Amino acid sequence: MELQVKTLDGAEAGSITVSDEIFGLEPRADILHRVVRWQLAKRQAGTHKTKDRSEIARTGKKMYKQKGTGRARHGAASAPQFRGGGKAFGPVVRSHAHDLPKQFRALGLRHALSAKLKSESLVIVDDATAAEPKTKALQAKLGALGFSDVLVIGGAEIDANFKLAAQNLHYVDVLPVQGINVYDILRRDTLVLTRSAIESLEERFK
Repeated sequence: MELQVKTLDGAEAGSITVSDEIFGLEPRADILHRVVRWQLAKRQAGTHKTKDRSEIARTGKKMYKQKGTGRARHGAASAPQFRGGGKAFGPVVRSHAHDLPKQFRALGLRHALSAKLKSESLVIVDDATAAEPKTKALQAKLGALGFSDVLVIGGAEIDANFKLAAQNLHYVDVLPVQGINVYDILRRDTLVLTRSAIESLEERFK
């Protein structure tokens, strides 16, 4: 399919032909959901930890005699029901990651790209460069294009001035094409791809 290409100044810059196998799929929410869930689970730290009764540093002496007190039978103050005791069934250090086939992850990326195109939230620009690292100048350009919440995917190397200008804009994410992923695509309203990013994606999914 044929898509129009713009410059960051809003001018027309010709057109580009993109593959229907990457940008022309019917988006499936179940596939996108599984890939996003896999991404978020993989990056979860899993360092939460509480002490159980075996790890509590309290005396092991029996609290009071077994019989004759009229109270329940207890053998240690480290039991979970006592103040200062261990936590019953508390969280432990673990990995939250789970497996997802590589082909399924690639399919999820194609569906995310297709979803952005179908919702008319995909913009292709000639390149993502800046003459100088000025945040205010870049903010004005993006504002003129109507971008209020945007992910910009460049080529293999991101222009240093563009990256510096964008890093203080909280609603703008900039990634090289190697870092493109489903979660970042879906969390921003608009996806901006450069010509070189399109070419890399076409090569990647051949």
